[in-house]
Parts: sequence; C-alpha cells; structure tokens
Amino acid sequence: MLLDKLINYLKLDKQEFLFQFNSHPNYPSALAFSDTLNFMGVRNDAYELDKEYWDELPEEFIAIVDNSFSLVKKTGAQYSIYSDKAKTLNKEELLKKSTDFVLLFEKDKIEHKSVTSYKPFIYAAFAVILVYSFLSQTWFEALFNILSLAGVYISLEIFNQKFGNTSTVIGSICGDTAGKQNVNSCNKIITQDKTSILGLKFADFSLIYFVGITVLGLFLPSTSFIIKGFTFASVVAIGYSLYIQGFVEKTFCRVCLLIISVLAAQLVIGLFLFENVYFDIKTLLLSLILWIVSFSLVLYLNNTLGEKENLQKSNAKNLRFKRNYDLFKRELLENEKITFTDTETFSLGNPDARLRISIVSNPYCGFCKDAHKIMENLLSKYPNDISVQMRFNYSPDQQNEKFTNLISDFMYTYKNKPAQEFLHLVEYWFETKDENKIRKKTGNILNSEDLTPLVEMSTENRNAGLNFTPIILINGYQFPDKYDREDIYYFIDELTEDEEI
Repeated sequence: MLLDKLINYLKLDKQEFLFQFNSHPNYPSALAFSDTLNFMGVRNDAYELDKEYWDELPEEFIAIVDNSFSLVKKTGAQYSIYSDKAKTLNKEELLKKSTDFVLLFEKDKIEHKSVTSYKPFIYAAFAVILVYSFLSQTWFEALFNILSLAGVYISLEIFNQKFGNTSTVIGSICGDTAGKQNVNSCNKIITQDKTSILGLKFADFSLIYFVGITVLGLFLPSTSFIIKGFTFASVVAIGYSLYIQGFVEKTFCRVCLLIISVLAAQLVIGLFLFENVYFDIKTLLLSLILWIVSFSLVLYLNNTLGEKENLQKSNAKNLRFKRNYDLFKRELLENEKITFTDTETFSLGNPDARLRISIVSNPYCGFCKDAHKIMENLLSKYPNDISVQMRFNYSPDQQNEKFTNLISDFMYTYKNKPAQEFLHLVEYWFETKDENKIRKKTGNILNSEDLTPLVEMSTENRNAGLNFTPIILINGYQFPDKYDREDIYYFIDELTEDEEI
C-alpha cells in the first residue's frame, strides 16, 4: 500500500508514519490508519458516509480510492487524488472508485525531528567531480564522467528502493503516468532479481561498477586502458540484463534500459575516443584495490541496512502485540486502585474530564523530567479530554530550605497565575535546575505560601506506597511496569473513551 503522495502532502515523516502504521495492532485497517494520523499530529474523525452526502464534505478529506487511503482535494468540479500517485477525477469517477469511508482531519502544528540525509553530501561530491572534469579533462572524458555519475545516481536510487525508500526518480522513469503495468515491470525486474552473490543482487553490482568507474574516470587518460577493459566487460552485463528482461521475465524495465544506455554510451566513448592504451601494473593494482573497497562498502551497507529493515519489521510485529489496548487495559486493571482525597492541588487540564492522570514526582528527580514532558504533551494535545495532577513528594521536616522555597514558588505561581504559566514554570525548572532563576521568574518575594495541601498530598502518596518517582497513575491505577511511560501516547484515545476505566 503506497502512500507517498499523501504522506508528502501532509508533510509527515514517512519512515515514522509507516513504522507506526505497520506496528498498529489493527494494521492495515482504517482504524490503524486513523490512529497513526492522530499519533503523528493529524487529528481526525472517521465516518461511514453515504455518497449522497459527500457534497457536504470539506474541500480536503481522506477516503479509500482504488483500495488505497488517499487525500481528496476538491478543485471546482474536479477532485485531485493523492496516494501512490497524483491523479484527477470527476465526481462520478470518484464516487464509483471510493468506498463510503471518509476521514476528516485537522493538522496540528507539530514539529517532527528532521532526519539527516546523505544526499547533500552525494550532490556535493557530484558537483566537485563535474567541476574537475570540465576544467581539467577533454570534452569526451568529461562526458564519460557525467555518464558515470548518472549511473551512480540511478543505481543508488535502486539500492535505496530495496529497503523501502520509494524513489520518485525511479517512479517517474518507470512511468507513473502510464499506468501500473510499467511500475510493476520495474519492480518485477529489480525486487525479484534471483541473482545473489554474498547477498548482492545484479542491481547492486551496477552501483559497485559505476562507483569504481567514476573514481577511475578522474585519472583519465592514465586509466584509459583499465576503463576500456571494464567497458568491454560491461557487454556481458548488458547481454545478461536483456536476456532476463526479454526471455525470462518477458517484460522490459525502463530504468534497466536507461542503465544499459549509459553503459552502451560509455562503451562507444571508450572504444573510439580513448587512445592511451599504456599498461601500468601499478594502475592495475590500484584499480583492483578500488573495486575491492567499492564491493566491500556496498556489501557492508547492504547487510547493515538489510538487518535494520528486518529489525524494524520484527519490532513492528512485536509492537502490534504490545500496543493492543485490551492487553494494556488488563495489565492496568490488575493493579489495585488508589483513591486520593486531594485531587485539586496542582491540577491542570479539564477538571470535569473522565480521564484523570496523576504523576507522582520529585523536582530533584533526574528521571522525572521526561515524565513531566509526557504530561505536558498530553495536555497540549488533549486539553479538553484529560485532567493532570502533579503530586510532588514533599516533607518539610526532611527537606532543606531550597526545596521548600522551590515548592513555595510552584504554589505561588499555581494560585496566582494562569495554569499554562505554571506548566511552563515546571518545565523551566527541569531545564535549568536553578532555584534562583525560578524565584526571579515567579516574583514570589514574600515566600509565605501555605504548603499544607502539599504536605497532606505527600502523606497520601507515602501511605499508598508511592515513594519512588516518577509514577504515573490513570484514574487511580498505576501505569503497568511492563510498558514504557511513552507508550501512554498509543492508548490515550481509547482511554478517553473507555467508560469502564
């Protein structure tokens, strides 16, 4: 199920989205898709809506078109569809190709961590090679290097596609607009290649070859003899590829034919334009070392990325089990319910919410920072659906003056300023761990706050055995030890709707 166009349009992290979607316990259902969008910051509501009411839908919504989750964008009398590829349908075509499922969404302003890409470094290396070729070599030597770079780029895109990174370049070459047959032909040749030498496919050797030829091309004309030999040897690869496509698979792959064209062009240049045929044993040895290094590097990347992909698939399957709400609920309800007398002190969010989350913590606890960050994120994402109470463990006879002053500043801010400012103050404390900065930020000069409610709250915590921090409780039930605290994000929607809890 390809979702590239949809994911790109919503500006989501593709790898993160696919991982969360694949690991959902109900994958690949509409519920899994909806929950994943919620998790990624795209709030949505799903409906089964009869087609007669689709005119009332907003200009943008998500539907299942041609058995694929698709973004539908209305533009006049036409509908733009974004999924595996972009296309335009009229109303009759859309209604005919769609199910009754519609998903209305509203994207939150959430920043996703950017993933460092290797492509800028590749492009920089390409630019250096091109500049060097045009300034220091003849026109046909520079042309040979350009063809080598084209081969590296295409081979690299094919190599990446092996590990789930769909390439728009390969998709466009194979014919996104010509129907699915061409796309399947490319996939059939590339992904189902039965050639395997130490785990490397025929396409992987294309990358090794072009990397080596690119490096050798920088030293033309001294390496022309070696390059001629390899370009002649490429005839075998050309013949093998054409045989596989024409007689074995009986379908032609456009990207494969493009690589063959590059090889053929280099063969012509090497045959008719490279004149230096001086043989040097040192150059031959260095060339062999270069091929060995290229082969080893591609083999290492292939094995490493393959293991990473297998681990991700295995982890996704395990997460489907772990993220099963029924199992989580069973573990949650196995704990004895704890009832607190004071549920108002340091309480944030919607006081009438059915889902009440408590966090038992200590301002000087190193692990409490992350737990408080989780609560802050939940309050930001579900301000009307949850209530959060911060239950600090504090005993005046066991604490020093700094701790007392800090708690007093918290109490002063909570009583006299907006709840959001109190929340930011707690976050600021865990960032700075500086009591003087907190005092300056709050402006609490008198330091005369009544800490009795906090002392009583701490007593309740101790009586309930909540001495270690941080501890998260959901409607009085302690968060299960078998789950990580961050797992609460996966279950928050079900928790807000579960009347039993």
